[in-house]
Amino acid sequence: MPTVLDADTRTRFDRDGYVLIKNLFSNEEIALLRTAIETDPAISENFYNRKDADGAATKMVTWNHPGDSVYGLAARSERVVDTMEDVLGGEVYHYHSKLTAKEPFEGGAWEWHQDYGYWYHNGCLFPYMASVMVALDHTDRNNGCLQVLKGSHHLGRIDHGLLDGDQVGADLNRVEQALESLETVHAEMEPGDGLFFHCNTLHRSDQNRSANRRWTVLMCYNAARNNPYRAHHHPQYTPLNKVADDAIVQAGIRFSTDSDAFLKKAAAPAELQTKVGSTYSSD
Repeated sequence: MPTVLDADTRTRFDRDGYVLIKNLFSNEEIALLRTAIETDPAISENFYNRKDADGAATKMVTWNHPGDSVYGLAARSERVVDTMEDVLGGEVYHYHSKLTAKEPFEGGAWEWHQDYGYWYHNGCLFPYMASVMVALDHTDRNNGCLQVLKGSHHLGRIDHGLLDGDQVGADLNRVEQALESLETVHAEMEPGDGLFFHCNTLHRSDQNRSANRRWTVLMCYNAARNNPYRAHHHPQYTPLNKVADDAIVQAGIRFSTDSDAFLKKAAAPAELQTKVGSTYSSD
């Protein structure tokens, strides 16, 4: 199928650096994705933690190649890949996917950052990269939904470095200035909704302060013409075999068969092993 973006949503993506698409995946598809991710041994065996400045942790699993699991098929689905090719202007490949799992009352926060703040140091020369976050659960302000700084992708890449805790984030002094000029949007989502966002869009999230978990899957893509010039733990250009949008339902509950696709927790690149900016307050 063609991109899920019409003329209006395409314009909003270019202007705002993100767009929320309701019901990107159906209730039936999300039920299959949720069950597979909750019960696949390859997922449970590869969890690691990312701690925030307060020591609260978000559980994560990261995999490079999408494969034939039900969540791999979601990343290869025409509706997602064709949309990424629309916003990035040509052929894309799967850079990696990750599960971010904020457990009730203990899921950690994420500080302001741009994905390209990291990926630039992986050898990706141009910011021809984007992600889609798919909600597996209801996400709102109480359980730590994603926040995006509207239009911040127009700032270009901001310097990133180590923050207090276990994270790399954007220069906090520059973020403070951006927060005074741009609108912070809380991307509250229902299961199946998808948030497409540019790699230079600043985003963060709060801790999960509720009794409800917040699990989301992020599928990340790079333009084929932006093949990284250096080897890294995320892949260089690998042709992506799209599948029809009904492939998820046709597959049912299907687990990963490629244990090598999953990554262990990776350290920040050497270029990012320095502190940046100063502390700042956030909502």
